[in-house]
Amino acid sequence: MQAVDYIWVIACAFLVFFMQAGFMCVEAGMTRSKNNISVAIKNLTDLCLSVLLFWLVGYGLMFGASASGLIGTSEFALATRGAPSDTAILFFQAMFCGTAATILSGAVAERGSFHGYMVMTVVTVVLVYPVFGHWAWATNPDGSKAGWLGAFGYVDFAGSTVVHAVGGAVALAAIVVIGPREGRFLASGDARRFNGSNLPLAMLGILFLWLGWFGFNGGSALAWGDEVPGILFNTLAAGATGALTGLLISFLREGKPAVFYGMNGALGGLVAVTAGCHIYGAGAAFLVGSIGGAVVFFGDKFLERLRIDDVVLS
Repeated sequence: MQAVDYIWVIACAFLVFFMQAGFMCVEAGMTRSKNNISVAIKNLTDLCLSVLLFWLVGYGLMFGASASGLIGTSEFALATRGAPSDTAILFFQAMFCGTAATILSGAVAERGSFHGYMVMTVVTVVLVYPVFGHWAWATNPDGSKAGWLGAFGYVDFAGSTVVHAVGGAVALAAIVVIGPREGRFLASGDARRFNGSNLPLAMLGILFLWLGWFGFNGGSALAWGDEVPGILFNTLAAGATGALTGLLISFLREGKPAVFYGMNGALGGLVAVTAGCHIYGAGAAFLVGSIGGAVVFFGDKFLERLRIDDVVLS
């Protein structure tokens, strides 16, 4: 890595860190006021816990010497006074780990105990996230893919699945076990949508997340190169079409553009483009973003039919 590469990766890590503020704003704005502080302290605590555990255990499991493509076996409690390139990657990847962990907090908001949430965070950070991450992203010293999934040709450039789908899968499992909030689903079978305490705050959180996503995707190049400007524009494009698609579909299906689907549509577009943002042209990025926005709308309706209650999504 050259000096400019260090600067770029570390600056992008700062942007990804800022996504924690975005998550907090979105989740606090989408929950009822009586639960705001609970959501906020969970966001702060899971970040702190995930950074510590990722340095201690997770980084080694994810990027250490591979055992049969299944799990890393070295680089635990990495010495940060060693190779500066390793430390820069540790810093950047620790922010990714914090993002995967905090996805859970919004889904299970307004339910469950604080200590139970911490247990779920530990399981996610120590076992689920780094193990799947090793399968997809681990490399051998010669640069070839070490994880069994990556060796099959699996491509996820910046974490559509490794970060967001893994965090979402853990969240889905948790809310299925915990069950919906009281009064969310009526005896008649209809779904009741609770009003968030502060939608402008939630909208601000979406913009914070979008800003952080430039670091999320751009930093995944792990160097400043010719591909970076295209990655950044694709990130912008997909978020924009995701938001517009959510608004348009809600207008066509419900008679008015819903702010809720505009906000979450932007996130859907950003998540969707993250896996291939390094290879898409602008047209493909716009298309992928619109698909992500559509998935958010119809996915929300599908969860309601199954009586599954994700606070931020529904």
